[in-house]
Amino acid sequence: MQGFRNAVFPIYGREEIIKFLSVAGIKFFIVFVLTLTRDTKDTLMVTQCGAESIAFMKVYGVLPCAAIFIALYSKLDSYLGPSKKQLLYYLTVLPFFGFFLLFDLFIYPSRDMIQPSYETVESVLGIGGVLAKIASNWTSALFYIISELYSSVSIGILFWGYANEVIGVEQARRFYPLFGQMSSLGPIAAGQYVVQYSSKADTFQSSLNRLTFVITLSGMMIVGLRTFSAAYIRRISPASAEVGGGAGKSKEKKSKPKLSMVESAKFLAGSQYLRLLAMMVIGYGLSINFTEIIWKSLVKKQYPSALEYSHFMGVFSSVVGVTTFFVIFAGGTVIKTLGWKVGALATPSIMSLLAIPFFGAILIGGVDNPTSLKIAVGIGCLQSILSKATKYAFFDPTTQMAYIPLDEESKVKGKAAIDVLGSRLGKSGGSLIQQVLVLGFGNIITAAPAVVVIFYSVLLAWISSASKLSVMFGELTGGGSGSVKEKKHR
Repeated sequence: MQGFRNAVFPIYGREEIIKFLSVAGIKFFIVFVLTLTRDTKDTLMVTQCGAESIAFMKVYGVLPCAAIFIALYSKLDSYLGPSKKQLLYYLTVLPFFGFFLLFDLFIYPSRDMIQPSYETVESVLGIGGVLAKIASNWTSALFYIISELYSSVSIGILFWGYANEVIGVEQARRFYPLFGQMSSLGPIAAGQYVVQYSSKADTFQSSLNRLTFVITLSGMMIVGLRTFSAAYIRRISPASAEVGGGAGKSKEKKSKPKLSMVESAKFLAGSQYLRLLAMMVIGYGLSINFTEIIWKSLVKKQYPSALEYSHFMGVFSSVVGVTTFFVIFAGGTVIKTLGWKVGALATPSIMSLLAIPFFGAILIGGVDNPTSLKIAVGIGCLQSILSKATKYAFFDPTTQMAYIPLDEESKVKGKAAIDVLGSRLGKSGGSLIQQVLVLGFGNIITAAPAVVVIFYSVLLAWISSASKLSVMFGELTGGGSGSVKEKKHR
């Protein structure tokens, strides 16, 4: 029985359980909102502008906005200092939920009055096709950009940035795989909310009202749990990192130099450790992007209306969550027993295998008739589900554990650059490559052979970076016991 407890829930003592549940609760609500906003942004863009619009949005919309965000975040972090970490958290998270509420109450209901028609865009700007569709649906494009930024900021900075501050290496080996469970329970709850309630509304506007209501409540829970956990951890561990107050560490942190955005980029470029970690993040963004847009275009062909598409994505998110829930048990065991390297290599290895039948179905089967389309959507759905499940089970825990042995400045500035700008470079880079391929081959289906070559080249670079980083991580943590540098920060 004790062995089963150690494998399933290796959290011990009342204080440790409360600490884990309060931090894990933040992860649950963050992922819950992330799932709802992700599916909503895709529903808006794919049904209004087509799946190919996503490639343009990621390059010309999300990437520059991500660069602006990381510059503002870095300056705000330097201005507030280490004693205002909790205020920095609130100033980062609250504007996102304010926008989601504003979009539901004012922007979307007024879209017909504030958006130009497709014909107006064509005549005034002289553009057509995808760009004209995006311009004539700019409110949906804005929602897409903000939701994409939230997906990077919420997990990378708002959750893992906080968790890395208050959880040491020893606890991380037990906590982090279980945090992955929150990445599975969140989509299950969000998907079922969409399937059972929001997608059953008479109009998409009513569905959006129902989504925004629960998104706003979740935002309040995120702020409340962050406040509670910071106060609780500060009480049981006065010497913990920041936990909202910076007590006992403010002098040490204030003595450290502050980096500008340009200096942060130079700092990232000058660190082999962070470069390898960035390659892993960029590798995932590139590889998942090559299959995601093709699959979503197929889904739109099968489910053309917004409510149908939303319902399908709700089912998809629930299945992703259920699959991830079970895969994570294996992921936690792998990381704890076989080590960081095996866990880090698991995601790219599994993705390389799963892509074979997906690309095979596109190249051999075709998608012109309903039967072939249904088969292609099903295979793509399976490929996407298992890719996301292995990301939550292996990729997220191992990449976040890699930050722990680093000094405070590397965690804050290096992590922000990698998680926000790095992930955007990966996804936007994949979109840019797909745009070039479409221009050269005519459409993404015809370009599939070239996509396959690029896809597997990226995976090989990702695997190589993970292998090299595993050696450096082992040296910093003393073979898994934690580094001297890390312990000093604790």
